[in-house]
Amino acid sequence: MSISTSPHSHLLHPNRKRFLSNYRIHTTATLSLPSSRTFRPIQCASTPAQAQDRVFNFAAGPATLPETVLRRAQSELYLYEESGMSVMEMSHRGKDFMFILEKAEEHLHTLLEIPLGFSVLFLQGGATTQFAAVPLNLCTPDDPVDYVVTGSWSDKAFKEAQKYCKPSVIWSGKSGKYTTIPDVRSLEQNPKAKYLHICANETIHGVEYKDYPSPENRDGVLVADMSSNFCSKPVDVSRFGVIYAGAQKNVGPSGVTIVIVRDDLIGHAQGITPVMLDYKIHVENGSLYNTPPCYGIYMCGLVFEELLEQGGLKEVEKKNKKKAEILYNAIDGSKGFYKCPVEKDVRSLMNVPFTLEKSELEGEFIKEAEKENMVQLKGHRSVGGMRASIYNAMPLAGIQKLVAFMEDFQARHD
Repeated sequence: MSISTSPHSHLLHPNRKRFLSNYRIHTTATLSLPSSRTFRPIQCASTPAQAQDRVFNFAAGPATLPETVLRRAQSELYLYEESGMSVMEMSHRGKDFMFILEKAEEHLHTLLEIPLGFSVLFLQGGATTQFAAVPLNLCTPDDPVDYVVTGSWSDKAFKEAQKYCKPSVIWSGKSGKYTTIPDVRSLEQNPKAKYLHICANETIHGVEYKDYPSPENRDGVLVADMSSNFCSKPVDVSRFGVIYAGAQKNVGPSGVTIVIVRDDLIGHAQGITPVMLDYKIHVENGSLYNTPPCYGIYMCGLVFEELLEQGGLKEVEKKNKKKAEILYNAIDGSKGFYKCPVEKDVRSLMNVPFTLEKSELEGEFIKEAEKENMVQLKGHRSVGGMRASIYNAMPLAGIQKLVAFMEDFQARHD
């Protein structure tokens, strides 16, 4: 049986290609979806009662998922196609799951236009595990590396790297409570640093890079934790050596970690590297060295397909900008009743922190919002206030309802 694949099928790593040995490959138009025995259009019967029961979930992660994806997964939960079982039951080395894994990877290649010379891995352990995996794979214990600390997550990454190499913080926003990002052209880098590490979007503090720095060392590489804005907008993958992201923000449920790594960086792990953190092992085994998070990967594949159906990441970014603009305008237009501490030019499109001028009202704000079916608006315990995480799957209607509630709340308490 032949199948159609994306125009990026040929970009799959050779160790991934071998799993396609039973299929004939041919290409289709850019951003078109594969026509296959498995991936049919996402069309589900509407169930108004269930739709009314769903809340607008502003959680930072695990976060809201597209309703069409949830309904598709629901329809296939008990019996997946002609497999005679659920995806949660099937062997990760069987032909049905292999097809699911291949499709997920092909869709991701298409979405991000991943060039030749990069491998995609579907792993476990969250982005936090990559805080150790990155230095273990990219450098020796004596190698210098640079970290830009723009929030809690990049700070944790730096602290973990101290165990495996010699990292330096070349810029930190801690003294300013992580409300800005440095001018990438002004960073004072170590010219011998093996890599430069950034967190592309800080979930807790709501700052996001609008441009990315380049390593000063011509042999150095740029490494990015993109957990909170992964697949929220186009990105030039070729500028990076490693991109890693937890799936539970924009592309799936918790339990899946996606790593995109340049091939020439593979195979140089330190001797103490645990086998489960060695990129070479996972590339050679096509993300199947051990049992992967099968159902999570299946869900990611459905989300990738849904993003392609929207027209790709350029269209997704337009929608995200519109949602963020509406919310930030409501905050800035409240005459100080609501405040966003983040500098305007680096405000995140994904995570919007804000406070009330009358801080004693914040608890009431959160409780009243919950009664209106808007949940998880409480800010991170380390910073307080409120935070609205408005990832890809947050519909425009959710933003509009939140803004209307904010205006009403202000009218009653100003």
